[in-house]
Formats: sequence, structure tokens, C-alpha cells
Amino acid sequence: MSEDLFDKHRATLDRAVEACRTRHSWSAYSDAPGAHPGGEDARRAGEEAFRAQLGRPFEMDHPGPLVRQADEVSPYTGEPLGISYPAAPADTLFGAAKRAWPAWRDAAPTTRVGVCLEICSRIYEQAFELAFATMHTAGQSFGMSYTGSGTNALDRGIEAVAQAYSAMDRVPGEARWSRDFGTSTVTLAKRYRLAPRGIAVVIACASFPAWNVYPALLASLATGNPVILKPHPTSVLQMAHAVRICRRVLGEAGFSPGLVGLAVDSVAEPVAKQLVEHPETRIVDFTGSAAFGSWVEANAFPAVAYTETSGVNSVLIDSMDDPGPVLRALAGSLCLFSAQMCTSPQNIYVPRDGIPTAAGRMKPDEFAGALAEAIRAVSTVPRRAASVMATVQSAQTLRLLDQVRDLTAARGQVILEPEPYAHPEFPVARTSGPLLGMIDVADHDLFGEERFGPAAFVITADGSDQALERAAGDAAEHGAITAFAYSTSEDFLDRAESAYAVAGAALTSNVTGPMPLNFSAAYSDYHVTGLNPAGNASLTDESFIAGRFRVTQSRRPA
Repeated sequence: MSEDLFDKHRATLDRAVEACRTRHSWSAYSDAPGAHPGGEDARRAGEEAFRAQLGRPFEMDHPGPLVRQADEVSPYTGEPLGISYPAAPADTLFGAAKRAWPAWRDAAPTTRVGVCLEICSRIYEQAFELAFATMHTAGQSFGMSYTGSGTNALDRGIEAVAQAYSAMDRVPGEARWSRDFGTSTVTLAKRYRLAPRGIAVVIACASFPAWNVYPALLASLATGNPVILKPHPTSVLQMAHAVRICRRVLGEAGFSPGLVGLAVDSVAEPVAKQLVEHPETRIVDFTGSAAFGSWVEANAFPAVAYTETSGVNSVLIDSMDDPGPVLRALAGSLCLFSAQMCTSPQNIYVPRDGIPTAAGRMKPDEFAGALAEAIRAVSTVPRRAASVMATVQSAQTLRLLDQVRDLTAARGQVILEPEPYAHPEFPVARTSGPLLGMIDVADHDLFGEERFGPAAFVITADGSDQALERAAGDAAEHGAITAFAYSTSEDFLDRAESAYAVAGAALTSNVTGPMPLNFSAAYSDYHVTGLNPAGNASLTDESFIAGRFRVTQSRRPA
């Protein structure tokens, strides 16, 4: 079966490889739930399967005793999911992976790629059940759970498989080499083998796990490495589904399911450090806090580490013809999933003497007030807020938000209080509208680090040049993934593009309209650069793939 899978998915692979080469728009699966082959019946079945799973053991052929995951609580209902997962000791998982590895390591790259694409296809088949699992763990809306954590995340995974296939395909299996040495000619037959690095550990975040897990998981599998996946203890269910699908497909293809294992831990007794420091670990993929990401980068050796952590994403308001579309675009991104995304903007810089517009200069307090109104147009309309803002994944985020609110009030002005909204379907859902503060560029200790969650600052600066210097400097020193700029001056936009390029952050300029500002397109947008503290890896460039395997060679007289 495994050989047939490559042919089965060859058209998808070819399209993905071409999309990576051209950077054009393409997707393997439609974002529209109505376009799913199962239709409305699949959606109903997915929701029923999710509800049937609550309070029951998660059935999977996997080592380890079943342990109830007490940390997994729905941000929508406030109720524990009550699911028990197999909790295998680290040594058990590593032992199973090591035993399973030789057959997978020695399989043809096309065989591994075919299996990986079949895994993606099976995940898409269960898209609705996984979407409901994501809703009630990560706290996203159903729409974002289906697309951002479903079809879009799968595209990132397929992108990684396509890049891995291209990288491996460039290595020839053999070569005939001749060279003259004096009066003699030496001719050698050379053989080249792809040598996978070894067992990979993938550590997921709580609020958006699939976006980084799918590419990491599939990049390692495609290049011949076993994977141990550790979900965040508050957000296990979607990742458990992914592991179960991997193990089933691997088994059907004639390989050991032990190639992919699930490492479940708890908030009280974490195991991430134990996995990173395990002597068999050769690859680590981590998404999460900057503090732990720095620890991973410093302590993963001899494993190679790929990290994405936190950053201080900025917006430069230099000038604009019509403030309305800009304000609506900013408000939408500040509200999207309650700003719990690594690409959410936080620091919005405005000139102290006002923003040039077609109607005259817009004072900073006028801009801040208008932005607050644009946010309220989303955050105070329950059905709109539910689809855009969803919930706050962790209660800790609300506690931190209260602290930031008090600091802002002491240093500047609170323009918009972070008020919860009443979810129309889930009355006890954990929600919060954005906090919008107005402070000065001198208050750097307040805005110079990521304030995770729905918090943003309008920052007055002496001018756009000072704002650019401060924002790009923070990106380089503290990390940033994205940046945004609005200006009627092409010269300013060119200077901003150069400054952020040096700082290692992507820049989006003058974008308004229906596309969320912080949308990142698989096959086209490089997500994270690896050039600043927001992470050392990029989804998905060749460096994300190349370190997962090496090339060995042999030679003999021909």
C-alpha cells in the first residue's frame, strides 16, 4: 500500500511543489466547510463524535495507562472535557520510536512522502471533529478552528512535505566520477544515502497548536525521522486525533505505529524538559513562550532546535488618505481570536503632531478614539464578536490583562476597557474585548515586550522616523514576526521595508479590506524569519527541512 500512496497523491504534491516555487495562491483543501466532501452530514457527525468523546477514554493503540487530563477545560463551557489519554513514560515512547525507526529510515523518500500526504488527507476527512476539538481546547471560533487550525494548517503541513521532497530529490542516488592524476585516470562509482537525524520531539502551544505542529511533524516524518508529539496540557484533544491518524496510516502502510507517539503531561508535572534533554532526542520543534524557547535553544544540543516564540508586532501610522478603512482593518486584527495569535499587532505608533490625511491632520487622541469605536463595532455585537473574537484560551491571560490595564492607567490613558461580551451560544464562555491604551514612546518598559492577549497601545512619537527606529529596534532586540505600515509616501514605505528586513520581520503596507492583516498564506508567505528572538526557524524555507537529514556517501573503483 505504501508505494501506491505516492501515486495517489502525486497531483497534490506536484501542485504544492509548484506553488512553493512560484509563491502563488493555492490550497489543497477548501476553506469553506460546505465544500467538504461529507457536506452537512459530516459536520453533524463530527460534532456528535466530539460530544461522545467527552468524559471517556481516548481510544488509541498506544502504550501507557489511561490518565484523565484534568487541565483540559473548555473555554466555552467552563467544564472539564474529562477525557483520559494514554500517558506513556518518556523512555517507553523513545524505545518504541527507536525500534520502529529502521524500516522507516530505509524506506524510499517517495514512500514516506506518500504516507505523509495520506495522513493529511485523513486529517481533512475528520476536519469537523477536529474543529470542535479545537474550539473546546484552544478556544477558537468554529470558523477559525475549521480553517486556521484545519485547512490552512494542513496547507502548512503539505508545504513542508513538498519542501522536504524537493530537498531530498536534489540528492542523486549515485554518480560516476573521473579525474586524471598524472598520467592515470581514476574513475569511481559513488553512492549517496539520505541519513535522517533521529527522533524528533514536537512541543505544541495551547492556543494555535496545529499551525506549527503539522509542518514540524510532517517535515520530520517525510525526511525519515520518528516523532514524539507533546501537546500543551490544556489543549490535547486535537493533537491526540492527529497522532491517532498518523499511527493508523503508518500501520496500514506496513510500518510500526510507534513512529509517532503522544507525550501527555500536566501543568503540575511538565515533561517538556525531560523530552528535550533525553539522550535519544535529535530534533526539537517548539512553539510557545520566549523564556522557554530560549531555554530550548540553549539546552537542546546535540539535537537541532526549531523555535517560534513571542514578539512585539508593530503598526506605523505615517499618513493616510482615508482613515476609515485603516481603522477597520486594525480593529479587525486587534479583535481576531482576541489577539492570541503570534501575528497579532500590539504597538501602534502615531506622530505626536497628528497624522496627515486628505481631510487634514488627525490628532493622536482622535485616532485612538476612532480606533476604539471601530473595535466596539466588533466587540459589542455578540454574534460578530463570537465569530471574530471567540474566547480567551487561558484564565491566566485575563489576569495578565488586568495587570497591563492598571499599568496603562498609571502611565497613560485607558482608551478602551477590556470588557467581556456575552457569547450568544455559550453563556459562561471566557471572553474579553481588547484593552486599548494610549501612552508615550518614552514608556518603553510598558510596551517593549509582548503583552499576550487582547492588549494594544497607541504610542505617540516625535515623528515617523523615531517610530520606525523604535519599532524596528524592538523587533531586532525583543523579536517580532509581523509589522504593518500605512503611508502615502513610497519613500517612507521603502525605508520601513528595509529597516524591518534588517530586523528580521515581515512588513505589510497599506492593506485594508476583507483579508485579515495578519493572515499568512501557505506556499507564499514565509512565516517567521529566524533572524530575531521571535524564533530561529521559518515556515517553510529550506533551512526548516535541511537539518532534519544529512547525506552519507560511499565510493569504489568503477
